[in-house]
Amino acid sequence: MKLEGKVALVTGAGRGIGRAICRELDGRGATGIVVADIDGELASTTAAELGGLGLQCDVADPVAVEAMVRAAETHYGRVDLLISNAGFGASALDLDDALSAPDAIWQRMWDVHVMAHVRACRAVLPGMIARGSGALVNVASAAGLLSQAGDTAYSATKHAAVALAESLAITYGDRGIEVAVICPQYVATAITGLDERMPAGTLPGVLTVEQAATAIAGGIERGGFLILTHPEVLGYLQRKTADYDRWLAGMRRLRDGLRKGGFLKTKS
Repeated sequence: MKLEGKVALVTGAGRGIGRAICRELDGRGATGIVVADIDGELASTTAAELGGLGLQCDVADPVAVEAMVRAAETHYGRVDLLISNAGFGASALDLDDALSAPDAIWQRMWDVHVMAHVRACRAVLPGMIARGSGALVNVASAAGLLSQAGDTAYSATKHAAVALAESLAITYGDRGIEVAVICPQYVATAITGLDERMPAGTLPGVLTVEQAATAIAGGIERGGFLILTHPEVLGYLQRKTADYDRWLAGMRRLRDGLRKGGFLKTKS
């Protein structure tokens, strides 16, 4: 999808990758940008910078998601591109207990990482189908393809987000609707515990939010389902599916290395 002249709605856009995506869309000629975030002040600040519309929205609330889409359509007349980006990570990771997260964390992650996509897509699809064009872009994670040591709920819900996007592509891909899933690896954001102002190249393999946004916008314009900010993730995925048992053994070694290095919290 060419971004010039398009109206885009981006969730989780008050900071981090979401804000950087909004700036990138503006730079590529988007006509209208709707900045939605649980922090309404941040959303309004980013929107004002870009001449867009800022909306407060907790994407875990189905009523709020519906209201967000209706407000976007009322303001701009349509939504051409939905980038469902909002997400969060656990505050503490447990390498020794895959089921340590309480049910409340599992439910919140399910609501934010899966159902928020479902509800936002459900709300924008009728207009897109009527026009015969539109794009649904769900932000998942490399953890949705590969899993991540120490945060089962995050990996499981990100896997579900990838599966949801696959189903959307299968169902609507021949009806004028482009569908993509974004699976970033390490980006300097609050989720990874890093300062998003960190200069490029500070840490090996870690992108700035601006670098990630450029890769994401480029992927949307090129088309295609899987958008990787880190191309090496495709090689990891191929090795995983070629020999699952070997991959799982490798992940156990990675977990042990992280534990010994003290990089992740473990239960005492």
